[in-house]
Amino acid sequence: MIHLAIKRQQALIFALAILAWHFASASLAQTTSTSSGHAYPIKPVRYVVPFPAGGSPDLIARLITERFSRMWGQQVLVDNRAGAGGTVGATFAAKSPADGYTLFQCNIASSAIAESMYAKMPYDHQRDFAPLSRIGLTPNVLVVHPSMPARSVKEFIAYARANPGKLSYGTSAAGSSQQLSMELFKLTAKIDVVFVPYKGAPQSLTDTIGGQIPCSVQSAPGVISAIEGGRVRALAVTSLKRISQLPSVPTMNETALPGFEVNSWYGLCAPAGTPAPILDKVHADITAVLRMPEIQQRLKDLVVEVAPTSPQEFAQFMRAETARWARVIKAANIAQE
Repeated sequence: MIHLAIKRQQALIFALAILAWHFASASLAQTTSTSSGHAYPIKPVRYVVPFPAGGSPDLIARLITERFSRMWGQQVLVDNRAGAGGTVGATFAAKSPADGYTLFQCNIASSAIAESMYAKMPYDHQRDFAPLSRIGLTPNVLVVHPSMPARSVKEFIAYARANPGKLSYGTSAAGSSQQLSMELFKLTAKIDVVFVPYKGAPQSLTDTIGGQIPCSVQSAPGVISAIEGGRVRALAVTSLKRISQLPSVPTMNETALPGFEVNSWYGLCAPAGTPAPILDKVHADITAVLRMPEIQQRLKDLVVEVAPTSPQEFAQFMRAETARWARVIKAANIAQE
């Protein structure tokens, strides 16, 4: 009997050891470590946004960083570094240590347009960044002052062709998605409309409302209230499909220019050389955040279509966008010194 009891005790100890090993393995699988063996993150993380506080990119970032802070048990701090179409913030992020403690909310301007827009670039977005995931897409809107005789895209094209070089349009600084939307529209429709650059989108919208310029291209989130208030007239959105916030406004695609599509987009990157386990963890966590119903609803309220990707898909997407806008910039002859 004593011998049997000893065997049972040994079996129980063995079973408990196996159970403990399974728990330890599961815990280890959920823990991302740095090269020094510490779990990530062990200190606050900087999340660089290359635009000012208060705009759509900033609001998107704060939704994401608030969730990251909860998930990681560490502060994830938004660092707004605005200027030069997003390239100031991108330069800072590209030159930051590749240790996982700097993340960069990349975008169409800094990570697709700038390479061909500016003769000298302080970074190479394909070489200097590790793509993690696209976050989402948001369209632009072509709007005109209410006194403008054109009430549709077709009428706008006819009016511009009848008055070559006499119309002007405003957007935020050169190299923005809004400027490139209009330049692609001009090339496709074969019209001549003069570009008037502004320091920011609010100023160009103010002058469109005031009649100082007859039309402008605006990001959808920033212009909806002016459209609904009748201060400007929306002719078309640049997405392939209409958006729920402006259901009566047609797309360029359905009105006059089949296949026309331009979306501003946001994504998440890290400095190139960031350890692979950290990149894998951040990708898994941004994907989880973007799948949360409450986050999807809040992004929808900001007119952002959630569109996460794998790192490989995002890299391919950015390469295609870079090539596309290089062609437009060359054809429109709008590169900056």
